[in-house]
Parts: sequence; structure tokens; C-alpha cells
Amino acid sequence: MSVKTLEIDGRAVTGRAGETIFTVAWENGIRIPRLCHVGGLSDVGACRLCLVEVEGWKKLAAACLTPVEEGMVVRTATDRLKEHRRMIVELLLAERNHVCSVCVMNGACELQDLAAELGVDHVRLRYRFPRLGVDTSHERFGMDHNRCILCTRCVRVCDEVEGAHTKDVSGRGAHSAIITDLGEPWGESDTCTSCGKCVQVCPTGALFSKGKSVAEMRKDRGFLKYIVTAREKRQWIR
Repeated sequence: MSVKTLEIDGRAVTGRAGETIFTVAWENGIRIPRLCHVGGLSDVGACRLCLVEVEGWKKLAAACLTPVEEGMVVRTATDRLKEHRRMIVELLLAERNHVCSVCVMNGACELQDLAAELGVDHVRLRYRFPRLGVDTSHERFGMDHNRCILCTRCVRVCDEVEGAHTKDVSGRGAHSAIITDLGEPWGESDTCTSCGKCVQVCPTGALFSKGKSVAEMRKDRGFLKYIVTAREKRQWIR
């Protein structure tokens, strides 16, 4: 496999042909913000937080979907990109009801952490305050649609790792929602294996384990590491 030499944030790096800018950057210690990406799962470019500037390109490029090219010059942390990412986080916070003080992931939420990192101390947009439901029909887990950012991590891990494809997305735009099977309550699903993988990859408090307090609600990072490496080691085959 051929090797590509490129420049990211002024550093000369190399990556294998077919690898994305995101992967090569992270392998070289250059962190690019993201919410929808999880190593080991397919990428869909849903959150757009990993957009980067490529010299000579008019449009921003999604780092998780753009393969590296020979001689490419990439910038990941310009003022333009920081403002772009701040606006995305504000849009996410305004779209649904992210009230951290009553969320099970308060203090352990990737969206919350990213907002703090980007200096989002207020939202310049009008809050929509939608009236969304909470599905607690499953005996072990719950789904709070108010916290969902539609990153589809849960959909992909359910399909690509567990092989159940219980989760999916219905609707369009602001009316999009994560559904179970064809829209049944989670607890009535015939396909859910109750493995909990979807809960572990959720970056917010949208998917949670029942019966745990705020302080106890932590994602299993060891499980996420397994997701990242399992495909390379062929520990599971799609």
C-alpha cells in the first residue's frame, strides 16, 4: 500500500493511501474535534465538527471522510474553523433540550466537554424547546430524545458490531429521530439483544442505563477501545 506525505498544521506527516485526514491527524497526535466519529465504525460525516481547511480547496472538507493525498496541506485549527465549530455546538444546544443539570451525563458528556473547550458560555440562537419523549420501556436502558444530537453512533454500532440493526433514523431535518425497529417502544423490540453497545457509544445522555445516578453514569472507555481495534484484529466480521 502506497504512502502519502502531507502537511497538517505545519507538520510533515505520512499516511497510508485510503486513510482519512482524521485518522492520520490523530495517529500523529493532532486532535480534531468530533462527535459522530468512533474509530472502528463507518464514518458518515454527520456532525461536521471535523471540517478542516485544505490549501487550494474552496470548500471545507470533512476530515473523517476525506482521504489523504500526496502533497496535501491541511489546517485544522484556524480562527475560521473554531468559529464554525462553535456555531455547530450552539446549533446543537439550541435544537433540543440539553439541560445539563438534570441530565444523567452531566459532567461526563462529550457535547458538554466540547462546548467548554470551544468557549461556548452562551448560545446566540433562539432555543426551540421541542417537546420530545423519553422511552423507558426497556428493562435496562432508556432513550431521552431531548439529549439526542443524531450522531447515529448507536445506529452504526448496532448494525456494524452487534449485527442487529435495531436502531435507525426516521424523519428529516429537525423532525429526525432515532427509532427502534419500525418505531416500536424499545422494550417491545424483537431484534434488540440488550447488549448495551448503543449506550456505551452515545456521546451525550440520550441513551442511558436505568437505575444509575449522575455520578455513576460513565461510559465504558475500555469498550470503546475494543470497538476501535476489533475491526483491525478481525475479532468480528460484518
